[in-house]
Amino acid sequence: MLIIQEIATHPFSDQKPGTSGLRKKTVVFEKNSNYLENFIQAIFNVVGVSGKTLVLGGDGWYFNYQAIQIIIKMAAANGVTQLLIGQNGLLSTPAASHIIRKYKTDGGIILSASHNPGGQEGDFGIKFNISNGAPAPESLTNAIYEETKKIRVFKIANAPDIDLSQVTTLTLENMTVSIIDPIVDYVELMRQIFDFSLISDLLKSGFSMTYDALNAVTGPYAVEIFENQLGAPKGTVVNAMPLQDFGGLHPDPNLTYAKELVLKMFSQNAPDFGAASDGDGDRNMILGKGFFVNPSDSIAILAAHASLIKGYHNNMFGVARSMPTSGALDKVAEKLNLKIYETPTGWKFFTSLMDANMITLCGEESFGAGSNHIREKDGIWAVLFWLNILAQKRQSVSDVVQNHWRIFGRNYYTRHDYENVEAEIAQHIMQNLLDTLPSLQGKEFGSYVVNKADDFSYTDPISDEQAIHQGIRILFDNGARLIFRLSGTGTQGATIRVYIEKYESDFVKQNMDSQEALKELILIAENISKIKELTHLDAPTVIT
Repeated sequence: MLIIQEIATHPFSDQKPGTSGLRKKTVVFEKNSNYLENFIQAIFNVVGVSGKTLVLGGDGWYFNYQAIQIIIKMAAANGVTQLLIGQNGLLSTPAASHIIRKYKTDGGIILSASHNPGGQEGDFGIKFNISNGAPAPESLTNAIYEETKKIRVFKIANAPDIDLSQVTTLTLENMTVSIIDPIVDYVELMRQIFDFSLISDLLKSGFSMTYDALNAVTGPYAVEIFENQLGAPKGTVVNAMPLQDFGGLHPDPNLTYAKELVLKMFSQNAPDFGAASDGDGDRNMILGKGFFVNPSDSIAILAAHASLIKGYHNNMFGVARSMPTSGALDKVAEKLNLKIYETPTGWKFFTSLMDANMITLCGEESFGAGSNHIREKDGIWAVLFWLNILAQKRQSVSDVVQNHWRIFGRNYYTRHDYENVEAEIAQHIMQNLLDTLPSLQGKEFGSYVVNKADDFSYTDPISDEQAIHQGIRILFDNGARLIFRLSGTGTQGATIRVYIEKYESDFVKQNMDSQEALKELILIAENISKIKELTHLDAPTVIT
């Protein structure tokens, strides 16, 4: 007989989850008594899990295994009917979303801090996805937060740990625990969308590629898809073993942190195609031989070529981008007569549009792209999309991008991140910008004249819910833009993101380096915000 314990505990007031769930330093979970248990019990109390089926898994970093064992015992004590758990506790975020949807479960718990550093000195995270596979909406995360402030007891079964290494089904008193292959269902979905035979022919034609899994969760998925299914040579996937600390690598696929891949792709013997994904597998970076594809350009190029992909042929309802993402997607939508939506940053704003069949493809400038095949962004999906395009067109990555610019024009675009800024200083910078907005209307900065300056807000076309304070915009009369946002993805300090963009329709003027093309606007952004002076940083931490 299962012995259920109700353990007295005390509430925590600092657990408020953001749009990506609860993220803290791992030491917070390890050193604070019942910290994990309190948050999980708050989820169970608010969602009401008795008699329900849930998915459970994570990206395999430090504390993943221990957390899963605790959650299994708490699920049993709270009356969960069935748990579907990825073998060895592994599930990429896209795969978890698909499993929730495919097996029509009541939601899932994903253990990940996405692209943040892992390990005992790194970060750990938890988020709850609802029954459509999407991250919990703000109304639910707010309710969970309120529950964490008043919780007094959590329930847990007095039971031994479960072996997660074998695909099997077992019972824990009245709860069924199914250890499932974390890869097979996801691969089947990718085969439905993309032409694996065509991509395989490309890889056998002498076309070379490399995929850097950054010792994160997509390694096993990538080996199965690119090497085993598509026939790429063994070793195509590097850093393929998920490690608790990502082997010391920073699992954020950008030009600063994916150094090994970038050096390879810009070397003399570079392969034709390179890609990487982040810690939990929902982000992507795409490179060609000596060529980086800006994420804002990438989602526009995917949309422009969607008719080539069997999963999207004659199946495009509309497209969407986050407000800070460049307007490259807008140009595609205009030419293809597609409806386009501009949303705040956060995947939840896309999912309501997907559920209403209003959009098919969507993307964010922060290396996230996806479609209505699931309700999360999807790194490997984006890589396969690119490979399918290249297999159809038999052109290089740089040729595909430059041909796109020739047709649609080029949105010169960059993002400057100022990381680990003291929170008070970051808030001061943003408040100064807000206070300055009225005086910017009509102001001239060299060849740029401010047409509009505001604090972006959004009304969901489905629910009519409003999202305010979503980023400060300075829009110029020639279409150029400056955007300033505080990011909520880190666990220490604050990150200020500055987005700089201008449009160039003349193909002859489209081959400049982005930083050079945007240097006047970069200086304007720095002068308006006084960001270097106030942060005491000589340069951005990361430039994309």
